[in-house]
Amino acid sequence: MSTPLTKFARAFTVAALVTFAAAGCNNGTNNDVNYRTAINDHFKAFPACIWSQSKKFPVQAATSDDVKTAGYDALTQAGLLVRTTSEKKIVVISKQENNYDLSDAGRTSWVPDSSQPGYGNFCYGNREVTSIDNSTLGTNSAGVKTVSVAYHYKIANVPNWANDGQMRTAYPDMAAAISTNPSDNATLVAAGDRWEYQR
Repeated sequence: MSTPLTKFARAFTVAALVTFAAAGCNNGTNNDVNYRTAINDHFKAFPACIWSQSKKFPVQAATSDDVKTAGYDALTQAGLLVRTTSEKKIVVISKQENNYDLSDAGRTSWVPDSSQPGYGNFCYGNREVTSIDNSTLGTNSAGVKTVSVAYHYKIANVPNWANDGQMRTAYPDMAAAISTNPSDNATLVAAGDRWEYQR
């Protein structure tokens, strides 16, 4: 039989759960959960990729150019590219080349560059905040509420191919990004009932 006290306890528990669930959304209040959500949402649209500039395939590289072929060979080993060899004649000199193109698996992992048709990149995950270290509220020159946030993050949603040993050797920046828990700063701006990443 329910007593008034147990009914109150149940109502309090339900209210607390609703409040906690609402805090998981970016609802514009000043708390670490909302700051984390705003930063994570931003970086879902800007994943970490192996090249700083988009590339277009197929590409050719001289078999003697180890620096150029190492990365492509690692991608081939990981199943994202296919490699064929051809011979290119320059006047009287014959030079062997590797031709690299996207494999079927590579096409599913390829992230097209919307600003350059035919170009794209292989992306290996996105930033995910692991801790909000501190935050400072303020306002910008337009009088809009802002918050400066210092945070630590990891690279989340890492595909299996990015953990391949040859890939980590060929792309040391990727290997370091996946293996560390670096820090960064962000400025968030109040936009209606939510926080938005500014920089």
